[in-house]
Amino acid sequence: MQNPAILKDKKILAVDDEPDVLEVICEELSECQVVTAKDYESAKNLIENEKYDLAILDIMGVNGFGLLELCASRGIPAAMLTAKATDIRSMNRSLKLGAVSFLPKEEMGSLGDYTAEILQGLEEGKSHWRRLFERLGPLFKDKFGIVWEDLEKPSKIRIPWD
Repeated sequence: MQNPAILKDKKILAVDDEPDVLEVICEELSECQVVTAKDYESAKNLIENEKYDLAILDIMGVNGFGLLELCASRGIPAAMLTAKATDIRSMNRSLKLGAVSFLPKEEMGSLGDYTAEILQGLEEGKSHWRRLFERLGPLFKDKFGIVWEDLEKPSKIRIPWD
């Protein structure tokens, strides 16, 4: 982890319909104040009435894209949590709706690292998407034949995005 101190006392909203996932998030982000919600309505209420340094939103089961739009309207940075790390359509939709990153559930053991990178980037005004692609790039290259340089010059390739 580049800067673990960045996590200290940050207020994080974690939304997932699976209690074991919320438990792992709380464990991985023990340096943070983690507030959890298990459904859309509870999360919506928290987003509308509290301020967070970051929201971690499951895509499936809790209407994560709806919550992402609400976070964006309230100025709360949000990262999407999904079991489909290489689902390029979900990643693209997340990006279009304003997500600051995309967190694969397969990488939950590195959630502290991902979150620290995201928060550091937010403080520095830098996007986490490039760093994420550096981590997941081999998966995209193998599955779609896409490399980061292709994404920087989208007119040169056709990507199966929505």
